[in-house]
Amino acid sequence: MENVTILTHPLIQHKISQLRDKNTGTNEFRALVEEIAMLMGFEALSDLLLHDVEVETPIETCMTPMLAGRKLAVVPILRAGLGMVNGILDLVPTAKVGHIGLYRDEKTHEPHEYYCKLPNPIEERMIVVTDPVLATGGSAVAAVNFIKQHGGRKIKFLCIIAAPEGLERLHREHPDVQIYVGHLDRELNADAYICPGLGDAGDRIFGTK
Repeated sequence: MENVTILTHPLIQHKISQLRDKNTGTNEFRALVEEIAMLMGFEALSDLLLHDVEVETPIETCMTPMLAGRKLAVVPILRAGLGMVNGILDLVPTAKVGHIGLYRDEKTHEPHEYYCKLPNPIEERMIVVTDPVLATGGSAVAAVNFIKQHGGRKIKFLCIIAAPEGLERLHREHPDVQIYVGHLDRELNADAYICPGLGDAGDRIFGTK
């Protein structure tokens, strides 16, 4: 699919395997999510705009490239998406952070918004939406809808694992969004959990049940 990148870097795959292990504890799980997000962000942010600035080195003055203008907004889908934010901020500490709060109806599996706060002006920034898991695609589609309604235009979506059903839905409804996936899993089960998956990412990041 156009605009979809499945990341195959060995370090990403190794760390995802550690995430899947049910014996991986909260602290290690949280650290792994941040590390994977940083590795994914390195790839996803390869098209950030640069401009030349004058810098004085110990040897001479030169023109050298640095990030240009209003650069980046990271927008996690609450709550699990928060776990990926620091990994992106480690790469671009000057990025602004927004938040989109969604909860999933246990019967219909459809998302409902309860919070949306985005950096202003959002239309001038590259926007990176984070959520460790892309399952049905409902939350991802809704989040992108909200961002576009607020004026966001250049949007990337980062997830650590995805189900084919959710990936297809997000790509179909938002073909202009660049999607980066750490690993494409087999399928969704009857409860809309990804198989083999990694369980409930929010519970495992924050140590809740």
